[in-house]
Amino acid sequence: MNLDDIRQILDLVREHDLAELEIERDGLKVRVRKAGREVAIMPPALPAATIMVPAAGPAPAAVGGGSASAAATPTDADGVDLAVIKSPIVGTVYRAPEPGARSFVEVGDTVKKGQVLCIIEAMKLMNEIESECEGEIAAIYVENGRPVQFGERLFAVKIR
Repeated sequence: MNLDDIRQILDLVREHDLAELEIERDGLKVRVRKAGREVAIMPPALPAATIMVPAAGPAPAAVGGGSASAAATPTDADGVDLAVIKSPIVGTVYRAPEPGARSFVEVGDTVKKGQVLCIIEAMKLMNEIESECEGEIAAIYVENGRPVQFGERLFAVKIR
């Protein structure tokens, strides 16, 4: 598979407005997923040989790390604005940098914009999920080691 083949696949996805497309040819598997705006190319026997190529078009707030998407600003019972941090990708959540280590954040912790809140492992890649705002962690919706879906709530932050 060459670069022209990949371009044709991307054109096909754009033309038919597909959310996801997976093709396997000559022992090479290609999966294009619009939700994460990524193209993964990997031989089935060598998952470490993954190549990430950004898809054309505007990308969402986070891909493979960076900040998570925050929902429209709801308020808590006291009328304080909350930012709900959602998962930008499908994967497994890790609330600490390594097993047995202290969690990145707990309820009541003060966070700054860009601070790591958790890690989501997707396709053997560790993606740091960062806060998009400053404030206090009001709620944690995910458990360590559990799978999450795209758009699933991760944290609520009381905005300062």
